[in-house]
Amino acid sequence: MKIRHLFFSTIFWVCCYAYTQNKQLLYDFTDVPQSLMVNPGVKTDFQWYAGIPALSGISLHGGSSGITVNDIFADDGLDINDKVRDRAINGMNIRDELSGTYQLELLSGGFRGRNPDYFYSFGIYNEGDAIGYWFKDYAILAFEGNADRLNQEFDLSHLKTRGEMVNVFHFGINKRVDNRLVVGARGKIYSSIFDFNSTRNKGFFVTREGQNNLLASTLDADMKLRTSGISELEDAEDNGNLASTIMKRGFFGGNLGLGLDLGFSYNLNEQTVITGSLLDLGFIYHANDVQTYTLNGTATIEGVEVILPDALSDPDADFWQDLVDEVEALVPFEDDTKGYITFRPTKLYASIRRDFGEQLESREICDCNTVVARGNGMRYRYANSFGGQLYMINRPRGPQTALTAFYLRRFGNILTAKTTYTVDKFSYSNIGLGVSIQAGPVNLYLMADNLLAYRNVADTHYASFQLGLNIISWGKN
Repeated sequence: MKIRHLFFSTIFWVCCYAYTQNKQLLYDFTDVPQSLMVNPGVKTDFQWYAGIPALSGISLHGGSSGITVNDIFADDGLDINDKVRDRAINGMNIRDELSGTYQLELLSGGFRGRNPDYFYSFGIYNEGDAIGYWFKDYAILAFEGNADRLNQEFDLSHLKTRGEMVNVFHFGINKRVDNRLVVGARGKIYSSIFDFNSTRNKGFFVTREGQNNLLASTLDADMKLRTSGISELEDAEDNGNLASTIMKRGFFGGNLGLGLDLGFSYNLNEQTVITGSLLDLGFIYHANDVQTYTLNGTATIEGVEVILPDALSDPDADFWQDLVDEVEALVPFEDDTKGYITFRPTKLYASIRRDFGEQLESREICDCNTVVARGNGMRYRYANSFGGQLYMINRPRGPQTALTAFYLRRFGNILTAKTTYTVDKFSYSNIGLGVSIQAGPVNLYLMADNLLAYRNVADTHYASFQLGLNIISWGKN
């Protein structure tokens, strides 16, 4: 199998079974060290932590805003062609999407500095991200043709897609400014394994009555597909060294970029906290193994023209090749290897939280973060919390937003559970549950979204799963 077939199969799988990176269960879940990854300014009470390699942070999300597998393949007595036409081709619009991400931590850790107000974190993770909007007019043209759609312009801008696989190397600083405010920042180096994007297409295709033939088809196109890393991976597959090539490109042998995360937590009063973070403010410059394909121009073709009796004078004439040559001459198709820049899908989180109930004992060795006298203005850890969260991500057709309500319950220092209800373009009934278990120094967390959908996974628009395993120390015996 060629790498391009594997590549597009992988992208299709990721798009069908992955979503847009919202980690509402993990956000502000301060009992889990990985909460630093979605807010570098989260309040921490660890002395140090170490993630178990390849097990400390695994996340996979899945969904589709348009149709589900069950919509097409359910055994409901309806003809599958009718279901494809009614539910997919005519039932979806150009803002419906297949989009997704996965993330795997390769290395993860953190430690408190000599000044206990500073906490440092570091690590490496592998991430894949892809999005494809429903190309409605392309689907109509492919499924129904244009014989009954004379004079209808098929919009070429409906093709809008992008995707990448990248290793991220990061180092973060978390600082307690005072008893109310914690801020954080994380620097990132991106090492791109592969990238593809085609997001700024314009033009149309239309068929009208012809002059020299029955029909005349016009193509007015301004289209571009940019890729990096694909050719090298194809060659590596042919030579049997695909794994080593992926490793090389992921560890500074691919295209490189820089990024920044920012975040904060602030106590409005003793029991009310607001938080916010801005993630992946960054870019990647693609300079090696780059291929850009461009289709730019206008052509009107009336098909194979056989003019008698002139055509009889040359019995070896290849009319089909003449047609191909004419199209290529009228609509220039070009490719080049010029470098390009891509910007990361920037994400924004914000929340407000109200703490109440039993006040829990601090786990910090210095008791300086959570449990001290009220007169000093420090903050307690409480057994209960509730509040709301906002999530936004920048996408090719504009920002996507999700709203979450949550409730968190601590059972001593051993078990913490968080439940969420999220509304977004994928679901209005997304109930999630996350659990963190602390067994001595071992921390295990499990999180899953859209639990009601597990009654029939084939009929869900969205599913999500996260897990991790860490070793945590608070500096106490």
